[in-house]
Amino acid sequence: MRLSRTFTVSATALALLAGSGAYAATPPSGGRAHPARTSLDWPTYHGNRARTGYSSRMPAVSGTPSVTRSTTLDGAVYASPVVGAGRTVVATENDTVYAFGRHGRLLWRRHLGTPTPSSALPCGDISPLGITGTPVYVASRRTVYLVAESGPEARHTLYALAIGTGHVRWHRSMDLPGVEQRAMQQRGALTVAHGRVWVPFGALAGDCGGYKGRVVGTNLDRRHGKVSYTPPTQRGGGMWTPPGPSVDSQGRLFVVTANGAAGPGDAYDFTNSVLRLTQRARLVDSFAPSIWPTNNTGDVGLGSQGATLVGPWIFVAGKSAPSYVLRASHLGGIGGQVSQAMVCNSYGGTAVAGTIVYVPCTDGLRAIAIDEAGQINVLWHAAANITGAPVVGGGRIWSLDPNGGTLYSLDPTTGATVSQTSVGRTSRFATPAISGRNLLVPTLTGLSVVGTS
Repeated sequence: MRLSRTFTVSATALALLAGSGAYAATPPSGGRAHPARTSLDWPTYHGNRARTGYSSRMPAVSGTPSVTRSTTLDGAVYASPVVGAGRTVVATENDTVYAFGRHGRLLWRRHLGTPTPSSALPCGDISPLGITGTPVYVASRRTVYLVAESGPEARHTLYALAIGTGHVRWHRSMDLPGVEQRAMQQRGALTVAHGRVWVPFGALAGDCGGYKGRVVGTNLDRRHGKVSYTPPTQRGGGMWTPPGPSVDSQGRLFVVTANGAAGPGDAYDFTNSVLRLTQRARLVDSFAPSIWPTNNTGDVGLGSQGATLVGPWIFVAGKSAPSYVLRASHLGGIGGQVSQAMVCNSYGGTAVAGTIVYVPCTDGLRAIAIDEAGQINVLWHAAANITGAPVVGGGRIWSLDPNGGTLYSLDPTTGATVSQTSVGRTSRFATPAISGRNLLVPTLTGLSVVGTS
């Protein structure tokens, strides 16, 4: 592993780096002017379209965090909560959406259908299967967008809900031909770019059936019409990673595909890859490791982590090492990475503070720095049980131990544990949302709110 230089990073420097405008989310094109964002807002997975997972508005934490509210809902919560317009929106695997006020009062509840029973699916590890991908809230439209899976046919329906009342403004099917519908899962977070909401699809756990990875874009309003991209593979190429697509400050849309059907000796099928798509979902750039055929054969490599935007770079890790740094402006094609290093096996979303990336590794969270030459430098490695997709706020790094049902806060300079709070059992890919002084943790029974001081 390259350790070419020594990095000393203070908490103050981290805050200044992460608070810079370089990584701020940009408004979706084609929409109206946004209402001012408040310190409570967290409108999408990891807070913004770049998926930085950083809150510059969370006050510094000095006291011991504690659970201030634990709410049991009608199903497990796999999606991250989203926050906007003074409401915390939580979606369950029972196809129910809840909105809570700032003090925890239930404002509305909307049941969207009957989730798909596991008995109707060829494989999988969620039962029943309802709303799994993190919704996205668009402030200019005061609308929450989410996908619910329902019925024994495993229909995938996009809903646009009024955040004030939960009223269904419209809904439309997101299923397209060319795949086995029951083998498709909508796990990745939704995002908004170019006047469209984008919905990624991958496989069920177990990688069974005739699925293909796909991302579908559709209008934010009632106007029908879809654009989509599916890699040219016979099977596979799932876009299943929980962060979903990443969008940079120029509006460029990046997705990561997992293992596909092509192997050694076959033509490249744009699986096990990082891809850049246009506003009409046309492929314009790609990267794949030179070992993509053997990665495909072994169901390893890329696909388990999203594209992490770090200034001019993209960092990407996967189910197996190595990890890669790419140029965002030119991904490099096959074997065209700027650098690589044996960082770790990683699942879920990263967090970014300036040039520092917090990576959810299967053997414990790591902090890495990417230098001006695009080289990877490992800064620290946290305890092995702290594996959850991290977020950053209040001068601390926050990450879950899903097996232990514990939320940890870590020192950003060393990775040492500062506090630990029991929140209840969570899914493997659970990640908190930050709203003001609170961390909103999705659990297998509902929602835990962790307060700080």
